[in-house]
Amino acid sequence: MITAFFPGSFDPMTNGHLSILRKAIASFERVVVGIGVHAAKTPMFSFETRAVLIRDSLQAAGLDAGIDIVSFDGLVVEAAEEAGASVLVRGLRDGTDLDYEMQMAGMNGAMKPAITTVFLPASPQTRPITATLVRQIAGMGGDVSAFVPEPVLAALKNR
Repeated sequence: MITAFFPGSFDPMTNGHLSILRKAIASFERVVVGIGVHAAKTPMFSFETRAVLIRDSLQAAGLDAGIDIVSFDGLVVEAAEEAGASVLVRGLRDGTDLDYEMQMAGMNGAMKPAITTVFLPASPQTRPITATLVRQIAGMGGDVSAFVPEPVLAALKNR
């Protein structure tokens, strides 16, 4: 069984994350979502809330997949290894992402050669979406309904 590890902050979960997660679920027998939790950062949503929003977003999209969700605060490749993953899933929006992710894949491969990085392209409609922009737009009262799954939109409105 091939296990894939899909890391990110997911703060908040976006339609872009959902697009990549949908592709990962279709491609691998087991998918583990790793939510980065860093003591130096103050997230919009707690780890627990982010985990619930990921599960609710998958269910709302008709992807009631049996994924695992874990938190991590160190190196992604260490978390992937702890999760039993042999594949690290990274989403790409554009060439800038590719340049950065290629460097990361090289460093991760040097540290953990048994873990292969796989790049999945963002769908055209989700390429401009970033969690940072969603947080900024939502924080200023803007409409982010086109950028996030319905459960996330509801959670943002309740903040």
